[in-house]
Amino acid sequence: MHEPIENVASGSFRELELEPHFMMIQARNEGVETTRLERPIDQRLIQFHFCLKGHARFVYHGGRYVLDLPRDQSLLLYNPETELPLQVMLSPDSRMLSVLMPIRKFHSLFTSEAAYIPFLSPDNLDRKYYKQHPVTPSLSIILSQLWNEQLHPSVRALYCKGKIYELLSLYFNRTPETQTEQCPFLVDEENVQRIRQAKEIIIERMAEPPGLADLAAEVGISLKKLKEGFKQIYGDSVYSFLFDYKMEVARKLLETGKYNVNEVGLKVGYSTSSHFIAAFKKKYNTTPKQYLLSLAQQRS
Repeated sequence: MHEPIENVASGSFRELELEPHFMMIQARNEGVETTRLERPIDQRLIQFHFCLKGHARFVYHGGRYVLDLPRDQSLLLYNPETELPLQVMLSPDSRMLSVLMPIRKFHSLFTSEAAYIPFLSPDNLDRKYYKQHPVTPSLSIILSQLWNEQLHPSVRALYCKGKIYELLSLYFNRTPETQTEQCPFLVDEENVQRIRQAKEIIIERMAEPPGLADLAAEVGISLKKLKEGFKQIYGDSVYSFLFDYKMEVARKLLETGKYNVNEVGLKVGYSTSSHFIAAFKKKYNTTPKQYLLSLAQQRS
């Protein structure tokens, strides 16, 4: 398992290899201009791409063939006759999560269910396949969990592999009644958008976040639906999610070496260094100072 990170201007890839040739890729563009990200992909791999935010555009044959992938859409690609490298244009403030898997492994997951999945029919086994589908609410939950996971490296691959299997099982399960049973709240797409807006608000104002009642009023949803919906989409309560996010921001700020402990604490919303130190230790089981010392030792 490895996690190479490649930066291209304001865009970046983060790869997590789960097994040989079976991996998850997070692609993002945090800049203000469209950026191009590229990566070779073996033609024996089946590709699943999910646009979580913004807009992605796949470009092939020098721009002669283009596939658009807007937010909350997925794209399945497989062509055993030619390579389909990842050549994607990411719009500003965009995120895309991709899963690559050897076609043999993919088929092995569904051997007993092949008759129920059109892609696995005998006529399609060795043919190219391009399919675009909307991201259902239940898929959105799993994608958010995969994107936001912050587990220890020793269990990250196991967690992500399990979530990807869950993702694929729901991807090919297209019974509306099943989707409703699994996630009744998220059947309402308007609620999903308001929950996402709430998440963006607390991130933007993490130093001084609004109270839950004010947040619910600002996005136009009841307090009960805010709490329930946030938990369903992001797998955590609003403030627990914000705490984890703030600690991750704090950790990255400390790593830059540009700010002292007190300055970092203020940036993420702690008025006293003692409160920030206690919070950091709760999250990472070490103090900010000890964390900086460990970084210095690794670099020396």
